[in-house]
Amino acid sequence: MTEQPTSPSPDRTDLATVHYLPSAAPATDTSPVPAPPALGGSVPEDKAAVVESARRVLEGPVTRTSVDLTKDEGDLDAFDDRPLIPAWMKSSEGWAMYAGVFYRARRRGFRRWVRKQRTEHGHVAQFKRGTRRIHDWAIGFEGVQIQALASQAHIAAKEARVAARSARFTPALMKNKKEVALREADRTQTVAMQAVAAHKKARSYRRRARNLRMGAAYGPPLTAIGAGYLQAGWFGATSGALATFAGGAVAGRQTFTEETDWSQDWRTLGDGDAMSSRMLDDVFRAAKVIGAEESLHIVQMPMLDARGAWSTIVDLPPGIPAKKAMRAQSELASAFGVEEAQLTMSKSKAKGARAGRLELYVSKELPFTEKAGPGPLLALEAAANFWGRISIGPDVRGLPISISVVERSGLVGGEPGAGKSASGNTILLAAALDPRVILWLADGKGGGDLEPFEKLCEYFEGDADPEAFYDMLMAAIADMKARYALLKKLGKRKVTEELANKYPQLRQKLLWVDELMFYTTDDEYGKKITKALRNLVSRGRAAGIVTFCATQKPGSDVVDTSLRDLLSIRWALRCTTPEASDTILGKGAAAAGYSAKTVEPEMRGAGFLWAEGSNPTLVRADYYSDEEVEELVARAYELRAKAGTLPEGPKSISDQLREKGEDDAQVLAVLIDAFAAYDQAVKADDESAAVDWLPGTVLVDALKAAGLDISPEKLARLVVREADEKKKRTWDGSTSALNGYPLAAVVRAAQTKYGLTA
Repeated sequence: MTEQPTSPSPDRTDLATVHYLPSAAPATDTSPVPAPPALGGSVPEDKAAVVESARRVLEGPVTRTSVDLTKDEGDLDAFDDRPLIPAWMKSSEGWAMYAGVFYRARRRGFRRWVRKQRTEHGHVAQFKRGTRRIHDWAIGFEGVQIQALASQAHIAAKEARVAARSARFTPALMKNKKEVALREADRTQTVAMQAVAAHKKARSYRRRARNLRMGAAYGPPLTAIGAGYLQAGWFGATSGALATFAGGAVAGRQTFTEETDWSQDWRTLGDGDAMSSRMLDDVFRAAKVIGAEESLHIVQMPMLDARGAWSTIVDLPPGIPAKKAMRAQSELASAFGVEEAQLTMSKSKAKGARAGRLELYVSKELPFTEKAGPGPLLALEAAANFWGRISIGPDVRGLPISISVVERSGLVGGEPGAGKSASGNTILLAAALDPRVILWLADGKGGGDLEPFEKLCEYFEGDADPEAFYDMLMAAIADMKARYALLKKLGKRKVTEELANKYPQLRQKLLWVDELMFYTTDDEYGKKITKALRNLVSRGRAAGIVTFCATQKPGSDVVDTSLRDLLSIRWALRCTTPEASDTILGKGAAAAGYSAKTVEPEMRGAGFLWAEGSNPTLVRADYYSDEEVEELVARAYELRAKAGTLPEGPKSISDQLREKGEDDAQVLAVLIDAFAAYDQAVKADDESAAVDWLPGTVLVDALKAAGLDISPEKLARLVVREADEKKKRTWDGSTSALNGYPLAAVVRAAQTKYGLTA
């Protein structure tokens, strides 16, 4: 850029050249720009000078100066003597911003330091590790050598005493043996003295070395604290203590795990270690599931859930099925350092499942030993739905398990005290809280576990009577045939919830048999009961009849295999042997890794439930105390009372006769009602009085009043009397004896013709 000279001097002929550096431009002036002066100035002299300068330039006498066109980068750090620090940092705003950044950084650092103090990297933890390491170094390892020398000295001294005793009591007449014994005594004595001397020397060396290390380890801290106290009192002692603390923290900065137990190389989940891919490989190799050179493929990385349990999904090496690992549950649990019940294995059901894909779940503690929570039925305000899913209880992960019993039948088994009664309450209470379900219960134990449900039952056998239970089964089979007859009339194949709601005769019926073994092993009725149950289980599903059996060990001697195989829902509680578990879950279940023998006695109410899916699930039944059962049964009674589905009481002979719908049955019902009316009338005056005979004319009048016109001859043919019952008697108000009928003859006629009982 060239600038015209504005000086009035006529002698100046050169032009000034000004260079502006890009990085050092002048500061921008925001003040108003003054108007440029007129060309040549404002006076005539200046104007003349400008004209003269222009003339000289045109004529060429003015020497032109060379212009430097090279780019000058300039000094990028021209504003400060320190690199990359702008000059505005020296201003008040810059210093304030720098101070704010420093404050926030220190504040975050302090917060991190506070959080770190609660971990193994805190200064207190570091100081503990440091003091332990320093102490271990000061103690040293000479004690091992001393113990070995002490053992050697003890053995040598013992041998020397034995040799000396032998030399002493060897007779002098036996010169050769005496000399040998003396030489052996001298040798052993020398060896013993050398061993004792070596032991003393080692002890002296250990004492000297330990004192030196103790002095080196504890001398400086004590000196620092003591010297600080002498120089500056308690302030100096505190400074020395802080310096000692800092030194110990520096010595313990590095964490250690192997040093926790130097004698143990194998770490497991039972020791509190985290599950890792390396641990999984070591565990499966130790259990002989995979080879020494094989490894697992991790599909889902090991994760720790909120319950403190580890879970993962792995793929076994090619050619190894998941069942092989499940059969080695005991070996795998041992390698993990946990109980068998803490290890749960199953074939993964996730998308992309394979025959060699295995899902592992290792509980932190033995599952199902904590106190059971309240059952879900306690929170149920409305009626239950037995047509839907029934809550059974939680699995090992705490997830609720539910099943459907529609068109199903079940078997519950386990050793005594395994919790069969408490487990059965989950199904019984769900059925009781649905007022549409008909309950038929049989208690083969006769102990009263089913007694709270008796007032809800249409049929109840609680005396462990095989004959009464057989009669119950016959009545159930008759009801099943009536249901199928109605379904055939309606043109339906099976009972549905809509049909059951429309036709009360088709309501769901639950037949629950507790301690089935008592019934099926009876000499007289055992085979009949098994045959009837098999008929009911195989054919009653579509008719809406659900059958559940509970027993201790459902072997072939207790439950025939033809009946046991029809029971689709299996629940195996704790068993004493794998074979007993297989009798419930089916042959081969224990070999596949599903054995109720692994259920510990502390896991009361827990067992393998095989209801839906391809694998059994370890479940603990929801627990309801006796008080809670009574509360729920009372609620079920109210629901059934409102719905009008409470079971009817024992029916009289007259009611049973009216249900027959025949003319003769109606006649006999009226006759029995007439006797009951006269009997009630005489008891109003005398409670001990009874009417057991009525004249024939009175009975014929009662029949006519009921709309039944029957002659005395037909009545005599219907109610057959014995010879002594035909005797005439006097009647109230009559002057002569009348021909009549005793009550016993009428009841006998009803029993003989229709087989009814009072």
